[in-house]
Amino acid sequence: MRYKSSSLGITALLFLVVFQYGCLKDTITKTYSIYTPVYESKEKVLANIKGAAATEIGATGKIYLYGNYIFMNEVNKGVHIIDNTNPSSPVNKAFISIPGNIDIAVKGNILYADLYTDLLAIDISNPLQANLVKTVPNIFPERMYGNGFVTDTTKYVIDWVKKDTTVVETAAPDNIWNCRACGFALAADASSSGQKNNGAPGMAGSMSRFAIVENYLYAVNLSTLQSLSIQDPANPQLVKSNSVGWNIETIYPFKGNLFIGSSNGMFIFSIANASSPEFKGSVAHFRACDPVVADDDYAYVTLRAGTFCSGTANQLDIVDIKNIQAPKILKSFPMTNPHGLAKDGDYLFICDGKDGLKVYDASTATDIKLLKHLKGMETFDVIAWNKRLILVTASGLEQYDYSTIDGMRLLSKVALH
Repeated sequence: MRYKSSSLGITALLFLVVFQYGCLKDTITKTYSIYTPVYESKEKVLANIKGAAATEIGATGKIYLYGNYIFMNEVNKGVHIIDNTNPSSPVNKAFISIPGNIDIAVKGNILYADLYTDLLAIDISNPLQANLVKTVPNIFPERMYGNGFVTDTTKYVIDWVKKDTTVVETAAPDNIWNCRACGFALAADASSSGQKNNGAPGMAGSMSRFAIVENYLYAVNLSTLQSLSIQDPANPQLVKSNSVGWNIETIYPFKGNLFIGSSNGMFIFSIANASSPEFKGSVAHFRACDPVVADDDYAYVTLRAGTFCSGTANQLDIVDIKNIQAPKILKSFPMTNPHGLAKDGDYLFICDGKDGLKVYDASTATDIKLLKHLKGMETFDVIAWNKRLILVTASGLEQYDYSTIDGMRLLSKVALH
């Protein structure tokens, strides 16, 4: 399952309904792909969350850059740990199996990851011997499936079994959202190894639902901003829950504020008081998925149609945030199907889905100019740091040197298998 369906960070319902009209009058043949969950006890799943040898990467997901390591999750499967000491030759180092995982973040030697509704703290001092040190339950209570399906909360779902079923009905077609035979399929719609950190600071991609600022981990679920103290990184403590809105998707920290993207707007919370975020302002937009990044004066919000966000907008919005209590959209630029984005100085990097990576001169925010367009790839998210670009694509994890945009060059690629 690819990252391109993971903007919401919520498990959603997918089912295949194929209508076949038979020869008999008033009869309809329906074929459903029914997915049945495979459960395992919580005790057994948690006991199996530990470091293991690297495995082949089957799909790209959320990314987090920390020190000399890149952490990349494979949606609903776990976290790949990549030694990036040499960006020209990254090494897939280890894998931690985590069912239901969508998001990740790192502080010190602790990896934070979601396991369906719960938050995990995992000691990664030695990635090959990583071990679970704490579970914080019910941080993501709205992790849901749809169509009325409710999981057994005493266990974890570790897999799904597919079975095609055909039925013949003589009545008029049911509303597919209320059909009796419908089944369920799991889908996401969906930012160190003990040595001294001489590399990158902790940085997530723009599609992340986690943000670490000093001694706090901020995490968003469908409607809530959760603030957890990680002064003791191995012992996260929930200290505050803020109601934000609905269909919350992403979070981005910048200079004392949290910029939170939802399917219909952007919200700004001040963390001047780190333990108690305070709502400051918001701006509404067309219904669409919307990761966001910001600088001192502007927020940059990509809107994309499709997936579970609905809506038809495919554009970049420039939002004036000089007065965070009254942000306003200044201008919009058309895009193909934009996903994640990053900003470094005057450079704005946008993952425009199947239209590749676009690099803009954003020195004048309301008059951005395209400088570079890398085509022939499907892009999802990006981190820009120290003239090095870490890019998530449909075919793998790529790194580029952008010391000069004209001379932007590929350093390495970790391909999928």
